[in-house]
Formats: sequence, C-alpha cells, structure tokens
Amino acid sequence: MKKLLPALLLAAACFAAGAFVARPAAPDEITVPVLRAAQQLLGLSFPDAQLDSTRRNLTNYRESYEALRKIPLPNSVAPAVGFDPRPLRLRQPAGAAAVNPGKLPETAKIRLPANRQDLAFYTVRQLGELLRTKQVSSEELTLFFLARLKKHDPQLHCVITLTEELALQQARLADREIKAGKYRGPLHGVPFGVKDLFSAKGYKTTWGAVPYRDQTLDEDAAVVERLRAAGAVLLAKLTLGELAQGDVWFGAKTRTPWDVTKGSSGSSAGSASAVAAGLLPFAIGTETLGSIVSPSTACGVTGLRPTYGRVSRAGAMALSWSMDKAGPLARTAEDCALVLAALTATGPDARDAATLLAPNSFRYAFDTNLKKLRVGYLKAAFDQPYPTQANDQATLDVLRRLGVELVPLELPAIAPGALRFVLTAEGAAAFDELTRAGRDGQMVLQNRSAWPNTFRSSRFIPAVEYLQAQRVRSLLIEQMDEKLRGLDAYLAPSFSANLVLTNLTGHPAVAVPNGFTAAGLPTTITFMGQLYEEGTLLALAKAYQDATDFDEKHPPLP
Repeated sequence: MKKLLPALLLAAACFAAGAFVARPAAPDEITVPVLRAAQQLLGLSFPDAQLDSTRRNLTNYRESYEALRKIPLPNSVAPAVGFDPRPLRLRQPAGAAAVNPGKLPETAKIRLPANRQDLAFYTVRQLGELLRTKQVSSEELTLFFLARLKKHDPQLHCVITLTEELALQQARLADREIKAGKYRGPLHGVPFGVKDLFSAKGYKTTWGAVPYRDQTLDEDAAVVERLRAAGAVLLAKLTLGELAQGDVWFGAKTRTPWDVTKGSSGSSAGSASAVAAGLLPFAIGTETLGSIVSPSTACGVTGLRPTYGRVSRAGAMALSWSMDKAGPLARTAEDCALVLAALTATGPDARDAATLLAPNSFRYAFDTNLKKLRVGYLKAAFDQPYPTQANDQATLDVLRRLGVELVPLELPAIAPGALRFVLTAEGAAAFDELTRAGRDGQMVLQNRSAWPNTFRSSRFIPAVEYLQAQRVRSLLIEQMDEKLRGLDAYLAPSFSANLVLTNLTGHPAVAVPNGFTAAGLPTTITFMGQLYEEGTLLALAKAYQDATDFDEKHPPLP
C-alpha cells in the first residue's frame, strides 16, 4: 500500500488539474474540455469540477433536443410564449370592481365545539360561519392558531417568519368590522399563511435560500393584497424548498405531520405541513412542476393548482414565467373555492400579464348536476400497476356510484418530459446573477439534481432549442384541447406523465386525499379541469369529498 500511495496522490493531482483521462472519450461525448471551449463563447468561467457535474444534464438535454427535432413544425406554428407591446399603464388596471362568484351551497348550522382544540381542524367554511355569527372572534382564532404554530413548528419546521404583530392588528380590525355589520365575506377574520416566496411589506421574503435569507421587499404580493381585502388574517410566512424545489430550506427540512421522520415534499412544503397539522385553516402555495400536488399528497390536504394565469403572481418569486401558478392548500375543495374567489375577486392584474388571458371570471358551480357530467379517466395510467392503484380505483368506483359518466381518455402522443428544460432555462435566467456571482455555493443542497448544478447546466441550452421546445408546446396545447373536447373534467393518478404535461398546458388540477398507504401515509388522486373551469372541477371534487371522509382525517398531533 505504501508503494501505491505516491501513485494515487499523483493521479488525484492530475485529475484535479484536468490532465487525468481515465479512458478515451466517445466521439459524441460531452467532456470537460468541450465545455471549457463552449463556455468561452458564452463568457462563463465555471471551474472544471462544476463543468463535470453538468455533463449528465447536458447529455439529457441533447436527447430532448433530438426527440423534439423529430416532431414536424410547420412555419405557421408559433412558440407558446407571447409578446405584449403594451406598457403597464395601457393594460387592464388592477382594482377593478369585485366579481360576485355566485352562491355557496347550504351548510348545516355550525356551533363551537365543546373542546376548543377541535377548531384546529375546522374547515374555512366552518370557521367563517363561527365568525359571521359572532360565536368566536378573529382575535381568539388568531391567538389559537399562533399558539399551535409556536408549539408544533419545532417538530415540523414549517414556518420561516411569524407575522404576529400584523396578524393581531388585522384580527382586531376584522372583529370591529364584523361587529359593525361590515362583513366582507366567508374569509373575514380567518387566519392563513403564505409560502415565503410571496412578499409581505415589513417582513423578510427569503425564498427559502441562504443568499436571500435577509431579503426584505417593500411591497405586498397580489395574493396578500387580495386576501387582506377579503378580511383574512396573515399569521405566517411558510417554508419552501430552496428557490421552490423540494422541502429542504436554509433552516431545516420541513416534515409531514403524518410521520415527522419524513419530509413534507415540496416546494409548497410549509403550506401543506401547516394546514395538515391544524396550524392554519388554509395557506397559499405555488406550482411549476408539482409543488402543490406533491406536498398535498405527502401531507394529506386538498391542493388546488388553478389555470395558468388565473391568480396573479405579482410580488412572487419567479422561477418559470411560462409555468408558475399560485393556488390554495386547504382541507376541502369547497375551502379552495372560497379562497380562489377571493384571489380573483377583482379580476386581472396588470402587473402579471398572464392574468389578462382569462376569458371569464371564476364562479362557483356547486349546483352542477353530476349525472350530466362527462368525466374522463386515464385508463392506461390507472390500469398499470403502481403503489396507490387500489385507492385510485376505489375513487373511480365512488364517482360511478354517484352517477358520474366516466369515459376512457388518452393523453397526446407528445412526450412531455422532453420539454422539461423549458423550466430550467427560465429558472437559469431568473437566477442569472446568483449563478454568475457564485453565490449559489451558499445554498444548502449541492448535489447534481440541485438548483446550482441545474442552473449552470441550463446556461448551455441554445436559444433556438428553447424556442423550438415552445413551438412543440404549442402543438401539445392544441392536441390536449382536442383530447378534452366533450369532457367536463378528468381524473389522473397524481404522479404520472399527466403532471408534467398539464403544468406545460396550464390546465387546472386539484389533488384530493383518497386513502392511505400500508405505512399510514396519505395518498391523493388528481381531478383535472378544462382551462378556466375551476368551478366545475371543484364541484366534482366536493361531491367526491361529501361521499367520503378522507378530507376529515388528520394526523395524531396533540
């Protein structure tokens, strides 16, 4: 061994210097010397170790380019990105007259529970009724949920910042208004939290990452403004995986309350964990490629991903301008509808051009006749074996018993996975300065799948390939529209090609609890809707929840 040691040290030194080559490179292999030359063209200067880490990603990207090049693209097919020449002052202004979302279904008379701790798992609708009928005050509820947040956060790691002072001010204002007969609606006085990529004036907005942990943005995000206008009370800014990926943030790993040895998934980690644990009645999250659906599943809550552009993202961290969406996580589909109505009450927001695309306003559709609906289901996906298949099949059976017509459905032939680099290219642009300045080295996760390596890899995506991918995305949108004609909604396993595909096409989805694994962890199924038809989607999901009790289950936290 002593004789081998000098040789090993020499080999290690040669490798570190870039001179050691273990084997001849294949003719088409992406090697570090190739990347050194390429980055000279781009004005970059990543060290060899970082270039080496990008090689797998770049090989995968090249495979995606080759797959997309096989898809015919007539000159008439434009990219699925739009140009709007109007400056903000010429776009439809924010603050338009409030839209009435329609009538809510009747509810049983709500009474205060004998054990006040049961309020932790009351729905938004139930708490709203208690507030409206003055059986409880907003200040009481605010103090109650603040106490739960403080008690359970050390175990769940779901809170970045408590907004206690602001919350008590808002709660006392709500109580005065309700007492004076100035009732704002079903969210008036109800506590909530937001994912900490939404700005809130006077508080840090950390994006869950070390480089931004002291960042303060002097504005309120649109979701914070609109929920304040509805009378809701902001209690906390909640955790997210670093820069909206996963459940690991600069302070810890957020946990699911169903098993605190396991992560909550993400990136809307704290939003899902806090709601599931009864620390908040609802919270706002975001999704780009699963960040509402995945933690809703891990934590057993109902998570709504609205149509792309339905909810304003003004004041939110951008990861992918053409894919980011904001939506609520709550106990029930009805709760999600109440929150969505508040988030869209004043219509489009000139600060977020995507909101100008909506052809209609959100309206409740709880009076929908289920027996007149045609609902698709991804037969091939449901038929192949997967871990939660039995729970999903049971869900389909419940809908059939309710009289819903289920129709087999196939997704478009275009494989959506080849388009995933659209997200990473936009993310790399959003965090260009972070990468070039080398501050990405401050982030907690530094593996090959983490953002630092992904952003560096994405610097090498050619603009032509990005635009070609957006053109294929246009074809995918048209094909999806054709597939869904004649259907009111459809169902899909929560984790399948459908998740990537519909985040690219912008369709609304709601992840609904539908059982448990053998290990006692919650599962969900995903209800999908037509674009801008969240009302029908949520009515269908509510009917399922009314017929089952999975949304009423909660983890055994004290």
